[in-house]
Amino acid sequence: MRPNVLLITADQWRGDSFGAAGHPVVKTPHIDRLAARSTVFRRHFAGAAPCSPARACLYTGLYQMTNRVVRNGTPLDARHDTLAEMARRLGYDPTLFGYTDQSIDPRTTSGDDPRLRTYEGVLPGFTVRVRLPEDNGPWLSWLAARGHTIPAERWDIYRPADGATRPTQAPARYGAEETETAFLTGEAIRWLGEQRAGEPWFAHVSFLRPHPPFVVPAPYSTLYDPAEGPAYRRAATPEIDRGSHPLNAYWGEQMREGSHFLIGGDPVTDWTERDFDVLRAVYWGMVSEVDAQIGRLLGAIADAGAADNTVVVLTADHGEMLGDHWALGKYGFYDQSYHVPLIVHDPRRPAGQGRVVEAFTEAVDVVPTIMDLVGAPAPRYLDGRSLLPFLDGAASVAGWRDAAHFEYDFREVASGEAGRYFGLGLDELSLAVHRGERFKYVHFAGLPPLLFDLQEDPGELVNLADDPAYRDARLACAEALLAWRARHLDRRLTGLELTARGLVDGRA
Repeated sequence: MRPNVLLITADQWRGDSFGAAGHPVVKTPHIDRLAARSTVFRRHFAGAAPCSPARACLYTGLYQMTNRVVRNGTPLDARHDTLAEMARRLGYDPTLFGYTDQSIDPRTTSGDDPRLRTYEGVLPGFTVRVRLPEDNGPWLSWLAARGHTIPAERWDIYRPADGATRPTQAPARYGAEETETAFLTGEAIRWLGEQRAGEPWFAHVSFLRPHPPFVVPAPYSTLYDPAEGPAYRRAATPEIDRGSHPLNAYWGEQMREGSHFLIGGDPVTDWTERDFDVLRAVYWGMVSEVDAQIGRLLGAIADAGAADNTVVVLTADHGEMLGDHWALGKYGFYDQSYHVPLIVHDPRRPAGQGRVVEAFTEAVDVVPTIMDLVGAPAPRYLDGRSLLPFLDGAASVAGWRDAAHFEYDFREVASGEAGRYFGLGLDELSLAVHRGERFKYVHFAGLPPLLFDLQEDPGELVNLADDPAYRDARLACAEALLAWRARHLDRRLTGLELTARGLVDGRA
């Protein structure tokens, strides 16, 4: 019998921000207990940012260069197979709690289809049990049924209770058992109680938090002291960081406090060190709140007697700058925007339990891994590779990648703002990253390149791209990036050949 599958994603969750990752401050006891009986992939990277591009890589097993979901609102080409569709063909009924942020292919519909007016569409293949994107109607109606007065402007529910106009640790206007995360967890648990014994299930629980707005109920709102935590990775002043590359300058102008705290719409440029510290402390509180609900969900699976036959995959779509480089959000080329957690638990594989893997892994590896775990390998043209050998205890895997790769497209199709700012066309507003053990190379379609020596400069502060002493390193990274792209162009049909004796599959 195939196992149950639980895929959990938490939005905008940095790969360093949980206890089992070695964070000196953040407390995530439930995730840590899961990690202790799972395989933790310590150097796992998203394939793109922000949400829709990142999730397209996660759900299709294809790099952005192939799936071509480049921005929130870019349609997902209907020809691409998805994790949910693959699972459905195996007899599962993949069920969604939350959201997937995948826009419908406009060629598959016509007229005034309302799905053409949102980027928060549903990935093909899923049965939707609870749809809870940033348009949070189901949660708000649940709050109203519990006696809360819902503001006329829905988003005002996220305004700090103290009416602050600076970053604040004031609690949310609802309780710790009333968060979106708690609501979604409760709905997933209720659904679990409806499943028939002996019939494997597949659930994707997609939590919005710790995505902004940054607000969380007590006790999580003040769980962390803003004065505590590791040093930020950034230049001495915001001006130095923003002057280090044109993309940083552009992003600095885009950052508005209202995108992070609902306290106004001013630029973040006048924030103090304390403001960043407070934001970071609230973010960590949100991580701990999500951890508590993950513990509740895993506990319900155990109580139902399903733990011994449930594969759990816990990850995120992308990271969060969180004050590093004086920046917030997810953008560009820095590790903080792409390094995310990946924890894989398979109770049938004791060799993988309690392991930490340092090899580079990527979001595109999740689809082939889940398919392998349910006993049906994914299509061979996918860009990712199954992590099954690591789950079975392998210390190394022949031919495994020696670098991570991720992409970022900063076009703005509707507004055209980025193109006007840089004086570039849509297809020149992109970058690709080769992130190796020592060197990190960023190649732009229309802007100057970047090269960092991570051994000497782990904070990515000194651009060596034009330093003659690093010319060979830059060339080697550029060649490696070009080879990566050549290897991973769309391979759906290129491994096949029609011959006089019929179809030959060169990858068989």
